[in-house]
Amino acid sequence: MTSTDPDVISDMNRRRFMSMVGKGVGLATLTSATVAGLLDDLHAATKRVENLSPQDAAMNEDFWFEIQSSFSVTRGITNLNNGGVSPSPRLVTEAFCRYTWQQEDVTAYTMWQILEPQVETVRTGLADIFGCDREEIAITRNASESLEIILMGMDLKNGDELLTTTQDYPRMLTTLRQREQREGLVLKTIKVPIAPQHLDDITAEFEKAITPKTKVILISHVINITGQVMPVKSITNLAKSKGIEVIVDGAHAFAHFDFKQPDLGCDYYGTSLHKWLFAPKGTGLLYVKKDKIEKIWPLMAADKSQKNDIRKFEEIGTHSAAPRLAIGEAILYQNGIGGKRKEARLRYLSRYWMTKLKDLSNVRFHTSWEPNQSCGIANVEIVGVDTGA
Repeated sequence: MTSTDPDVISDMNRRRFMSMVGKGVGLATLTSATVAGLLDDLHAATKRVENLSPQDAAMNEDFWFEIQSSFSVTRGITNLNNGGVSPSPRLVTEAFCRYTWQQEDVTAYTMWQILEPQVETVRTGLADIFGCDREEIAITRNASESLEIILMGMDLKNGDELLTTTQDYPRMLTTLRQREQREGLVLKTIKVPIAPQHLDDITAEFEKAITPKTKVILISHVINITGQVMPVKSITNLAKSKGIEVIVDGAHAFAHFDFKQPDLGCDYYGTSLHKWLFAPKGTGLLYVKKDKIEKIWPLMAADKSQKNDIRKFEEIGTHSAAPRLAIGEAILYQNGIGGKRKEARLRYLSRYWMTKLKDLSNVRFHTSWEPNQSCGIANVEIVGVDTGA
């Protein structure tokens, strides 16, 4: 029997991931009684909403109280910024600490011979979430590193044009400007319509800006300033029809709402895992389509024998195994909640406060209310108030 229900498929992926752990190719942390107990608590909470639709589960405050309780966040501060860097659930923090202690035991042996090989299980789990081959996933330190690997690793020549938006992430714009200054490339930017009536309006702006010299388009999957979800598939199809490469900045999309790589059609995707996936700080993901790996130069040199190996992008010298391995527990946590449930809850919360403010005369929204254009992030302006103050 097969199923097309996303939460059933998510559960199947979780069980496959767990079965790998059980076969000894996975996460040593699950021998920890603390971690196992926290995972059992999550599964027990999810059991109570498994027969509800994601939309109904989004309003089940008893369930979300259990999820809230799985984080060790202080209640003395109201935190409105979970996007730049998110707290991790105790499940992940406990795992991270345990891996850290494990690798301190005869480190050269424990870290490199015992722990590092288990990263391959994490690679498989991330590929399941993104819907791609595990040999297309590199584990990095953040979205900036992932994207700079591609932006700096592409062979381009004097006069080639790079197209992006004025609202893309400042560090990525800085990267493109550096290539512009050093190599004579040309950076062009467009303005994305604020809360457009139709997503096609955004694609149209890109189409107008494309010239015969356009070689690369950089787009954010979600614009961090406004929460605008971009029409990635539409822009990608447009670009491919003209032989243009597309790089997607997924820093605020991955594990925020439910999607797979085929929904985007992109060849390159970079994201941070310490945002919406709740993984340890300093963890990220880079997706490169398999037939594109060979032509991208890594930021740090790798042996020529690795030219077709996604792992060449992970050659950064000595680094701790603990953060990368604890991504595994973040994957278990994500799959435990369910991507569709999480998306529905985030959209429910944003619409809750947006609805409370929408009729106030001095409030303006710079985020679309359409579900295909925004999820958990919204931008609001209070007219007449010094925003900085």
